[in-house]
Amino acid sequence: MADKKKRRRVEPSDDGEQLPFKNKLKSDSVILQILKDFGNSSSDSNSSSKALTLQDLSLPFACREVSDLSLSSVQSTIESLVLSITRSILSGQGFSFDVPSRSAANQLYVPELDRIVLKDKTSLRPFANISTVRKTAITARIVQLIHQLCLKNIHVTKRDLFYTDVKLFQDQTQSDAVLDDVSCMLGCTRSSLNVVAAEKGVVVGRLIFSDNGDMIDCTKMGMGGKAIPPNIDRVGDMQSDALFILLVEKDAAYMRLAEDRFYNRFPCIIVTAKGQPDVATRLFLRKMKMELKLPVVALVDSDPYGLKILSVYGCGSKNMSYDSANLTTPDIKWLGVRPSDLDKYKIPDQCRLPMTDQDIKTGKDLLEEDFVKKNPGWVEELTLMVKTKQKAEIQALSTFGFQYLTEVYLPLKLQQKDWL
Repeated sequence: MADKKKRRRVEPSDDGEQLPFKNKLKSDSVILQILKDFGNSSSDSNSSSKALTLQDLSLPFACREVSDLSLSSVQSTIESLVLSITRSILSGQGFSFDVPSRSAANQLYVPELDRIVLKDKTSLRPFANISTVRKTAITARIVQLIHQLCLKNIHVTKRDLFYTDVKLFQDQTQSDAVLDDVSCMLGCTRSSLNVVAAEKGVVVGRLIFSDNGDMIDCTKMGMGGKAIPPNIDRVGDMQSDALFILLVEKDAAYMRLAEDRFYNRFPCIIVTAKGQPDVATRLFLRKMKMELKLPVVALVDSDPYGLKILSVYGCGSKNMSYDSANLTTPDIKWLGVRPSDLDKYKIPDQCRLPMTDQDIKTGKDLLEEDFVKKNPGWVEELTLMVKTKQKAEIQALSTFGFQYLTEVYLPLKLQQKDWL
């Protein structure tokens, strides 16, 4: 207990006065009222507007989307596929898989849905072709393994799947890619195949939910938080008194927020995938947004990859565009760290990093993306980043003190409604 008290006396009041922009902060009660209004307006817009689907739009081309299927449905779909292959072989035509094309040319951003979708183009993967024979064999093996999972009604990780036939797969990236092909080919979500990724994302804050029947209180999970279950079907009964969801790119910033118990000062749920978004975290974030009707604000690095990560949560990834309806979270606000913040908050030059040629190329490529063009604020910030050729990590704020992020930067951002 003595150690606890000592930790809380780290920052004397006269030091606090020297923190840049702290004098602009209003009382917590004022900021809380702003957040309540923000949450109410977000909840009202969610309830008043019906979410558009592909079926609601008259697009000039067909699109492919997958849905959650039961194990018995997946099993029967696989058996029908195998029967058609058997008939093809017996008739002397050999066999091939008709696999939906997941190439960039077969994907499109639909502004009305604010997400990337997959068009309906397919390509044949014949066994009797030297260029595709190996990939066809991998596809057949993955289909066989999925059928086994359906019969046994068990879950495995992608790594487990790879180790069932290392000699054939050679590298996990190959089995992972074909797994997505199979999911798309069968018309079901990847979680319907009972194949999950290892736990990666974590959540902490004002959230209670059931995980496979056990009630989890995320305010009592310590600094590390609760690992997001890889199987989203286990999650239910979400309850919260939070005013918003704070999506954080990196583990270091998440740790700072969790240790300072930022979620108690400003009631919120804090979630991170510790870098690149994984499927489980994307599904969990969408489930929270849809069930709790809370606004989502994002804290990412001020570099092209931070914005890319934000866009994957909001608009979907090209790799899994076939399942974008289930994996995207609409209307995520970009809170920070934004390129304009570097001058606005007087981040010292030594804390800014020069952008590499690859960074600049990635930034310019993002400016050509339709999902960026749709948001003028994003275009303005990204243009500034490419022009100044400077980037910064969230940790650059630590130049003003380890707790500057939680004590000044985020409260001031929320107070000023400074999000895009």
